[in-house]
Amino acid sequence: MDNSKILFTGGNGHLCSNFKNVKNSNFIFLNKNELDIRNIESIDDSFSKYEFDYVIHSAAITRPMKNHETNPLISIDTNIIGTANLVKKCVEYDKKLIYISTDYVYGGGDGNYCEESPVLPPNNYGWSKLGGECSVNMISSFLILRIAMVEYPFPHEYAFSDVLKSAIWSDDLPYIVLSLKDERGIYNIGGPTNSIYTFVKSRNLDITPINSDNSIPKNITMNLTKLNNYFENK
Repeated sequence: MDNSKILFTGGNGHLCSNFKNVKNSNFIFLNKNELDIRNIESIDDSFSKYEFDYVIHSAAITRPMKNHETNPLISIDTNIIGTANLVKKCVEYDKKLIYISTDYVYGGGDGNYCEESPVLPPNNYGWSKLGGECSVNMISSFLILRIAMVEYPFPHEYAFSDVLKSAIWSDDLPYIVLSLKDERGIYNIGGPTNSIYTFVKSRNLDITPINSDNSIPKNITMNLTKLNNYFENK
């Protein structure tokens, strides 16, 4: 049995709610009031207080997407500067950092993006997560997971029928993330290519299809060869 202790940022977020279902006593979930990544002293206090081996960094400003366009300073403070603060402390305390990133770092043009593909985010959310990746990439002990996550249960009545994505349900992620925790570098995490509508309909027959606007990339599919090879050889 793996007795590794893992500290999670963003402990009240949706992703962490799925890890809480694993019911592992070695998991430490800290919310923003307990560990505020925008405040380096808050990080220092938490790192001093708890014993742990890994940090899974899921704290981030995410939705609504339009907020990243109308108030980008919030995204900068949390997703970029906050992540850089966390990186500094992981180096100081010698902790492995696992950064939860997104498929939105890719451009959304031809799709089938692999981990070495050029990155050109289509919106400020993607830029903010890529900004976080930049600081994470500068240290030796890190793992970046570019995840095409879709929340389960799906929180909307509509889903885009004209957007292709390598989507994966949030409740499928804990096993994958925990299996990869000792890897290094960058991994795309997702599932088979589908429209978001087709993907969501597999669990929600009442979903209604709609078309996206120009702010949403139409093809942000990822090449999952690296991920599949890992599990085939595991």
